[in-house]
Amino acid sequence: MATSRNPALSRDAFTEKSQMRWFVCGLLFLATTINYMDRSVFSLIEPKLHELSFMGWDPSDPAHTLFNNNFGNVLIYFQIAYGIGLLVSGRIIDRLGTKVGYALAIGIWALASMSHVLVHSVIGFCIARFVLGLGESGNFPAALKATSEWFPQEERALSTGLWNSGANVSSIVAPLLIPFVVAKYGWHAAFLTTGSFGMVWLVLWLIFPYNKLRRRDTSTQQNLELPLRNAGLEPEKVPFSYILGSRGTWAFSAGKFLTDPIWWFYLFWLPKYFHENYGLSMSELYKPLIVVYLSSSVGSIAAGYLAGALMRSGMPVNKARKLTMLICACCVLPVGLVPYLASHGATLWPTIALFSLAAAAHQGWSANLFSTPGDMLPSTAVSTVVGIGGAAGAAGGALFTFVVKRNISTHPLSLFLFAATAYLLALLVFQLLVPKLGSARESAA
Repeated sequence: MATSRNPALSRDAFTEKSQMRWFVCGLLFLATTINYMDRSVFSLIEPKLHELSFMGWDPSDPAHTLFNNNFGNVLIYFQIAYGIGLLVSGRIIDRLGTKVGYALAIGIWALASMSHVLVHSVIGFCIARFVLGLGESGNFPAALKATSEWFPQEERALSTGLWNSGANVSSIVAPLLIPFVVAKYGWHAAFLTTGSFGMVWLVLWLIFPYNKLRRRDTSTQQNLELPLRNAGLEPEKVPFSYILGSRGTWAFSAGKFLTDPIWWFYLFWLPKYFHENYGLSMSELYKPLIVVYLSSSVGSIAAGYLAGALMRSGMPVNKARKLTMLICACCVLPVGLVPYLASHGATLWPTIALFSLAAAAHQGWSANLFSTPGDMLPSTAVSTVVGIGGAAGAAGGALFTFVVKRNISTHPLSLFLFAATAYLLALLVFQLLVPKLGSARESAA
């Protein structure tokens, strides 16, 4: 029988399953959408900030909208707080549990979002964005911990792909909603709107009987806890030293460090690239960006489904997860041709197609990479590992942004070649660190 080849899935796949897990996935999707909407509001209301004298715009400077120092400083405060938060939020959530930890995170970021209406200085914006970054850093560690507690191994990548697509939905909804709210009620209302979304979600989360309904100990969890028990440690309180000593932690972190920067590269530089190479105006950018973001959602869900389908067919977790990641890594390779197309007078849509394929493959890769902490460590350590990996991804993103800023005009080919091959490199590092992915029992086999 197929399941005999993959004993770690035999109980997880068929026990304690109810449709309620998809309701939880829906809550995670909404939280992720709100998370990205909250972080994008400040950039979306940027034209209105010109009216605030304390922000220091010079109306005579044609480049003031992009390069104003105060605007950039406010963004930097958010990024610093987000990176710091990732290092600590995962550990806090593992200690408090998913229900309390997630509630604390979204409560902080919702209140921080609404607090922007009280700001009357640049320092005020910096403080509000800093607290927002600390709160928002808890979203992914908490969501992935919830996924490991509600979904069996063969469904985790699919569920992650579904709720992670909230980031792409936000990129479509926010540019439509926020300008409308600002035009009708002013810039303060934008922060109140997204912050109130978070508070509504928080009420739903607190009402939901999370701990009562979630899946309990499964064969996979028992196997992942074996090394801890054999070492005389309690799985409910995984020591930080054990997590830092796990190769799985560093494999996941390496994957995030090498590939997260590519996603940020697309998000930050695509509009600029389309404008400079194809002459698109601000109003013309929306359509190609929508195509790219929608494609990334499709890739996120499709690759998540593929990994689960392979596992259900009897393929071991190790092979199914890594084969799916390999397919995604190969689908990214054609993006290296983008500079060639631009330099040879290609039309816009072939370039959009390459970016769309690369974005879809990235999100598919991420859905599976995000699932690997739950394949390697007990659920009580998942948030901590995700937090460490997220911080590594943020560091890689900052480093790559620095490199891109200096070389995008002079050496575009080398940047795109790295963007094309980073996933294969990350998979190679992952394989060297964790040659056998899966439960302890399966690894021993």
